[in-house]
Amino acid sequence: MKSYAQPIKRLIAELAKLPGIGEKTAARLANYILRATPDDVEKLAESLVEVKRKIRLCRICLNPTEEDICHICSNPARDQHMICVVEEPDALAAIEESGVFHGLYHVLHGALAPLDGIGPDNLRLGELQKRISEGQIQELILATNPNVHGEATALLITRIFKDSNIRITRIAMGVPMGGDLKYVDKMTISKSLEFRRGM
Repeated sequence: MKSYAQPIKRLIAELAKLPGIGEKTAARLANYILRATPDDVEKLAESLVEVKRKIRLCRICLNPTEEDICHICSNPARDQHMICVVEEPDALAAIEESGVFHGLYHVLHGALAPLDGIGPDNLRLGELQKRISEGQIQELILATNPNVHGEATALLITRIFKDSNIRITRIAMGVPMGGDLKYVDKMTISKSLEFRRGM
């Protein structure tokens, strides 16, 4: 990075702060930006500023939106009796793209990770409790990630709502479609057997 001019070094340093972007990728992106037209660079800069200025969290589900209430929560065609709980907005987007879920969502904006200083108070559980207390929800689908943090978060939510009159379910985990059993890890096979279903 020594051979770069100071403004390029600064750009590389800023790009390298993005998750999944190392110094080499940041340098490639910076060089791409250098070659781009001034108009394209301005559009990129404007879109970054616009996202920070216009995007807020939905008052109900906490998904990023331009409005006070997002398009999912404001859609009367959605099943108002089901909430799918996800860790992050990108998980919500993945479920939406599948086109199979037609209920509502709740975005926690994280998962339990005590070693990283993320406890129950850092998750948006108070808002979830408020939604459940309003009495319209019949099923809570826990779609947290199938890892240690996601499992701990699902367990915590199950404990919080165990005495309520709602059905609590967990997304199934197991062998992916098109997968080959000989390449699947032991934990995934274990979960596949645990969550087996009738034919």
